[in-house]
Amino acid sequence: MPPSGLITRRAFAAIAAALPSGRIKIPVHRIVDAKAPFPPGVLEHFWSSIWPEAVRDFGRGGIDLQATDGPGAITHTAADRALFSGLQSGALNLVLTDALPLYWDNARALAGATTLVRGYCVSVIALRYAHGDRVPFLSLNTCVHEMLHALLLDIFVARPSAYQSVEREDRVDWHATRMWLFHDGGAVRQSARILLARLASQQTTR
Repeated sequence: MPPSGLITRRAFAAIAAALPSGRIKIPVHRIVDAKAPFPPGVLEHFWSSIWPEAVRDFGRGGIDLQATDGPGAITHTAADRALFSGLQSGALNLVLTDALPLYWDNARALAGATTLVRGYCVSVIALRYAHGDRVPFLSLNTCVHEMLHALLLDIFVARPSAYQSVEREDRVDWHATRMWLFHDGGAVRQSARILLARLASQQTTR
Protein backbone atom coordinates (compact mmCIF):
# COMPACT_ATOMS: atom_id res chain seq x y z
CA MET A 1 0.00 0.00 0.00
CA PRO A 2 1.22 3.55 -0.70
CA PRO A 3 2.07 5.62 2.43
CA SER A 4 -0.58 7.79 4.15
CA GLY A 5 -3.42 6.21 2.20
CA LEU A 6 -2.23 7.57 -1.14
CA ILE A 7 -3.37 5.85 -4.31
CA THR A 8 -0.98 5.02 -7.13
CA ARG A 9 -1.76 5.70 -10.78
CA ARG A 10 -1.92 1.95 -11.47
CA ALA A 11 -4.33 1.32 -8.59
CA PHE A 12 -6.45 4.31 -9.63
CA ALA A 13 -6.67 3.01 -13.21
CA ALA A 14 -7.72 -0.45 -12.00
CA ILE A 15 -10.42 0.95 -9.70
CA ALA A 16 -11.70 3.42 -12.29
CA ALA A 17 -11.98 0.73 -14.97
CA ALA A 18 -14.25 -1.32 -12.74
CA LEU A 19 -16.63 1.53 -11.89
CA PRO A 20 -19.96 2.02 -13.67
CA SER A 21 -20.59 4.86 -16.11
CA GLY A 22 -23.48 7.32 -16.09
CA ARG A 23 -24.26 10.64 -14.42
CA ILE A 24 -23.15 11.22 -10.85
CA LYS A 25 -24.05 13.71 -8.15
CA ILE A 26 -21.41 15.56 -6.15
CA PRO A 27 -22.35 17.13 -2.78
CA VAL A 28 -20.97 20.67 -2.62
CA HIS A 29 -21.24 22.64 0.61
CA ARG A 30 -20.93 26.38 -0.11
CA ILE A 31 -19.63 28.80 2.51
CA VAL A 32 -19.31 32.57 2.15
CA ASP A 33 -16.44 33.71 4.37
CA ALA A 34 -18.06 35.92 7.01
CA LYS A 35 -14.71 37.64 7.68
CA ALA A 36 -13.91 38.56 4.06
CA PRO A 37 -13.98 42.25 2.96
CA PHE A 38 -15.55 41.62 -0.44
CA PRO A 39 -15.25 44.47 -2.97
CA PRO A 40 -18.63 45.71 -4.25
CA GLY A 41 -20.21 43.47 -6.83
CA VAL A 42 -17.90 40.46 -6.63
CA LEU A 43 -20.36 38.19 -4.82
CA GLU A 44 -23.13 39.18 -7.19
CA HIS A 45 -20.88 38.41 -10.18
CA PHE A 46 -20.00 35.01 -8.76
CA TRP A 47 -23.61 33.96 -8.17
CA SER A 48 -24.90 35.34 -11.47
CA SER A 49 -22.07 34.27 -13.78
CA ILE A 50 -19.20 32.11 -12.47
CA TRP A 51 -21.22 29.60 -10.43
CA PRO A 52 -23.99 29.01 -13.03
CA GLU A 53 -21.31 28.48 -15.68
CA ALA A 54 -19.57 25.93 -13.44
CA VAL A 55 -22.86 24.07 -12.96
CA ARG A 56 -23.36 24.01 -16.74
CA ASP A 57 -19.83 22.83 -17.47
CA PHE A 58 -20.02 19.99 -14.97
CA GLY A 59 -23.53 19.14 -16.16
CA ARG A 60 -22.23 18.80 -19.73
CA GLY A 61 -19.74 16.29 -18.38
CA GLY A 62 -22.43 14.21 -16.68
CA ILE A 63 -21.77 15.61 -13.21
CA ASP A 64 -24.59 17.20 -11.20
CA LEU A 65 -23.64 19.47 -8.31
CA GLN A 66 -25.88 19.12 -5.27
CA ALA A 67 -25.33 22.36 -3.39
CA THR A 68 -26.05 23.17 0.23
CA ASP A 69 -25.18 26.39 2.04
CA GLY A 70 -24.04 27.16 5.55
CA PRO A 71 -22.27 29.78 7.65
CA GLY A 72 -18.52 29.82 8.12
CA ALA A 73 -15.38 31.89 8.06
CA ILE A 74 -11.62 31.89 7.61
CA THR A 75 -9.59 33.18 10.52
CA HIS A 76 -5.83 33.16 10.93
CA THR A 77 -3.21 32.17 13.45
CA ALA A 78 -0.34 34.51 14.34
CA ALA A 79 1.69 32.74 11.65
CA ASP A 80 -1.12 33.47 9.13
CA ARG A 81 -2.17 29.83 8.88
CA ALA A 82 -5.80 29.59 7.80
CA LEU A 83 -8.39 28.27 10.25
CA PHE A 84 -11.76 27.26 8.74
CA SER A 85 -15.13 27.08 10.45
CA GLY A 86 -18.33 25.66 9.05
CA LEU A 87 -16.78 22.84 7.00
CA GLN A 88 -18.96 19.81 6.34
CA SER A 89 -17.78 16.22 6.17
CA GLY A 90 -18.89 14.06 3.29
CA ALA A 91 -18.91 16.98 0.83
CA LEU A 92 -16.63 19.11 -1.27
CA ASN A 93 -16.52 22.38 0.69
CA LEU A 94 -16.51 25.45 -1.57
CA VAL A 95 -15.35 28.44 0.46
CA LEU A 96 -15.79 31.89 -1.07
CA THR A 97 -13.45 34.58 0.19
CA ASP A 98 -11.87 37.81 -1.04
CA ALA A 99 -8.24 36.67 -1.45
CA LEU A 100 -6.34 33.56 -0.42
CA PRO A 101 -4.47 33.60 2.89
CA LEU A 102 -0.94 34.92 2.44
CA TYR A 103 0.41 31.61 3.75
CA TRP A 104 -1.04 29.95 0.61
CA ASP A 105 -0.91 32.79 -1.88
CA ASN A 106 2.62 34.13 -1.30
CA ALA A 107 1.69 37.39 -3.12
CA ARG A 108 0.86 35.54 -6.37
CA ALA A 109 -2.76 36.76 -6.64
CA LEU A 110 -4.07 33.21 -7.06
CA ALA A 111 -7.73 32.75 -7.91
CA GLY A 112 -8.15 29.57 -5.88
CA ALA A 113 -6.65 26.61 -4.06
CA THR A 114 -7.88 23.11 -3.26
CA THR A 115 -6.56 20.91 -0.49
CA LEU A 116 -7.39 18.77 2.53
CA VAL A 117 -7.97 20.74 5.74
CA ARG A 118 -8.06 18.50 8.83
CA GLY A 119 -9.40 15.76 6.57
CA TYR A 120 -12.06 17.97 4.98
CA CYS A 121 -12.06 18.44 1.19
CA VAL A 122 -11.86 22.21 0.60
CA SER A 123 -11.78 24.43 -2.49
CA VAL A 124 -11.18 28.08 -1.66
CA ILE A 125 -12.17 30.63 -4.31
CA ALA A 126 -10.63 34.12 -4.16
CA LEU A 127 -13.43 36.17 -5.72
CA ARG A 128 -11.17 39.16 -6.29
CA TYR A 129 -9.38 37.14 -9.00
CA ALA A 130 -11.96 34.48 -9.96
CA HIS A 131 -13.31 34.34 -13.52
CA GLY A 132 -15.33 32.24 -15.93
CA ASP A 133 -14.23 30.32 -19.00
CA ARG A 134 -11.88 32.40 -21.14
CA VAL A 135 -9.43 30.40 -23.24
CA PRO A 136 -9.69 26.62 -23.88
CA PHE A 137 -6.90 24.58 -22.26
CA LEU A 138 -5.39 27.75 -20.72
CA SER A 139 -7.86 29.84 -18.70
CA LEU A 140 -10.96 28.07 -17.44
CA ASN A 141 -13.72 28.76 -14.95
CA THR A 142 -12.06 29.13 -11.54
CA CYS A 143 -14.70 27.02 -9.77
CA VAL A 144 -14.44 24.22 -12.30
CA HIS A 145 -10.63 24.28 -12.18
CA GLU A 146 -10.39 24.11 -8.40
CA MET A 147 -13.12 21.52 -7.92
CA LEU A 148 -11.48 19.31 -10.53
CA HIS A 149 -8.36 19.18 -8.35
CA ALA A 150 -10.56 17.39 -5.81
CA LEU A 151 -12.52 15.26 -8.28
CA LEU A 152 -9.29 14.11 -9.95
CA LEU A 153 -7.86 13.20 -6.51
CA ASP A 154 -4.95 15.67 -6.65
CA ILE A 155 -5.61 16.57 -3.02
CA PHE A 156 -4.43 13.11 -1.93
CA VAL A 157 -0.96 13.57 -3.43
CA ALA A 158 1.28 14.86 -0.65
CA ARG A 159 4.01 17.37 -1.49
CA PRO A 160 3.97 17.13 -5.30
CA SER A 161 7.15 18.06 -7.13
CA ALA A 162 7.30 21.16 -9.32
CA TYR A 163 6.88 18.96 -12.39
CA GLN A 164 3.88 17.16 -10.87
CA SER A 165 2.29 20.50 -9.98
CA VAL A 166 2.57 21.77 -13.55
CA GLU A 167 1.33 18.44 -14.89
CA ARG A 168 -1.71 18.57 -12.60
CA GLU A 169 -2.59 22.11 -13.69
CA ASP A 170 -2.41 21.14 -17.36
CA ARG A 171 -4.45 17.99 -16.78
CA VAL A 172 -7.17 19.89 -14.91
CA ASP A 173 -7.47 22.49 -17.68
CA TRP A 174 -7.59 19.72 -20.28
CA HIS A 175 -10.50 18.00 -18.53
CA ALA A 176 -12.26 21.34 -17.90
CA THR A 177 -12.05 22.12 -21.61
CA ARG A 178 -13.33 18.66 -22.53
CA MET A 179 -16.43 19.22 -20.40
CA TRP A 180 -16.95 22.82 -21.54
CA LEU A 181 -16.58 22.38 -25.29
CA PHE A 182 -16.96 18.66 -25.98
CA HIS A 183 -19.37 17.58 -23.21
CA ASP A 184 -16.98 14.79 -22.25
CA GLY A 185 -16.56 14.07 -18.55
CA GLY A 186 -16.17 10.29 -18.55
CA ALA A 187 -12.72 10.20 -16.96
CA VAL A 188 -13.73 12.82 -14.39
CA ARG A 189 -16.80 10.82 -13.41
CA GLN A 190 -14.74 7.69 -12.86
CA SER A 191 -12.28 9.55 -10.67
CA ALA A 192 -15.07 11.40 -8.84
CA ARG A 193 -16.64 8.09 -7.78
CA ILE A 194 -13.47 7.31 -5.89
CA LEU A 195 -13.66 10.70 -4.20
CA LEU A 196 -17.31 10.08 -3.26
CA ALA A 197 -16.32 6.79 -1.64
CA ARG A 198 -13.63 8.56 0.36
CA LEU A 199 -16.03 11.33 1.40
CA ALA A 200 -18.60 8.74 2.52
CA SER A 201 -15.93 6.97 4.54
CA GLN A 202 -14.92 10.28 6.10
CA GLN A 203 -18.53 10.93 7.10
CA THR A 204 -18.89 7.58 8.89
CA THR A 205 -15.64 7.94 10.83
CA ARG A 206 -16.36 11.39 12.30
